[in-house]
Amino acid sequence: MTDQLSVSMGFQVLEGMFDAKPSAMTKETFISVFGSVYEHSAWVAEQAWQAMDHKNSLTDYDQKEHLARLLFDVVEQSANDTKLALLRAHPDLAGKAALAGEVTQDSSNEQAGAGLDQCSPEELMRFTDYNDRYKSRFGFPFIMAVKGATKEAILSAFEQRVDHSPQEEFKMAMRQVHQIARFRLAEK
Repeated sequence: MTDQLSVSMGFQVLEGMFDAKPSAMTKETFISVFGSVYEHSAWVAEQAWQAMDHKNSLTDYDQKEHLARLLFDVVEQSANDTKLALLRAHPDLAGKAALAGEVTQDSSNEQAGAGLDQCSPEELMRFTDYNDRYKSRFGFPFIMAVKGATKEAILSAFEQRVDHSPQEEFKMAMRQVHQIARFRLAEK
């Protein structure tokens, strides 16, 4: 199956079905299972649940790519203020909250997988400096789908993206949020 959105956005198509079928879930179970796909934004799953009654056959959403597209659509159809709140729900990479263990389990695992829990004092200083500069410039934290990335690649991305225009970076941050969601859905 080729999904035009995935191809046009540069996302890998999510193959397969969920073990626990969304079409058979109650609203509460659906939100419990998928509410963390978008960081601290269970509203996305709640609105997706409501939209499922109006689109396709419910069993279509048992396919990972179909549910990913629905969640994407919910986010993209929301107001810019809502999208900004979604961006602001993300923690800093290698930030104080992550170091103190105050981030979601998903974020903790993703950051640890990129080695961000093993930063030297010098690397932590660089991350802190970039986080502060980035948030000051854009009003939301630097967001990157870090799965499979190295500390060096993340720092390089910081260096490149801090000079983007606010509009360009808003689009990039939203794309990264969607990629994080797709990584999380792939593991469910």
